[in-house]
Amino acid sequence: MVASSSTGAAGVSAARASGRLPWSVEPLPGWPGTKHPHTDEVTGGREASPGWTQEEKDAVARLRARCLELSLEVSGHPFWREVETEKLAQARSELKQVTRAAATAALDITEAA
Repeated sequence: MVASSSTGAAGVSAARASGRLPWSVEPLPGWPGTKHPHTDEVTGGREASPGWTQEEKDAVARLRARCLELSLEVSGHPFWREVETEKLAQARSELKQVTRAAATAALDITEAA
């Protein structure tokens, strides 16, 4: 149960954060950053996004569907019927901590799907 709950949306977020997916699903123009008047450092702004390919869209859809499937599997697992009602929140919190610690490294979005 623990290992299966660490995939899905986390994989999509990791792929997006690691730069493997463009920031926009659809092609969009970028915008310039703001130049700081004292340091000349440019902050903010984005490069133009080419959008996601159909393969990337399909992979994300599969990952999200799998995430939903696993969420239902975990939340409906018979284990939760054995936990006392007043201890459910703590037990779920402990499960989250275990799965975060055991999370796997980010995969290529097409490999993960």
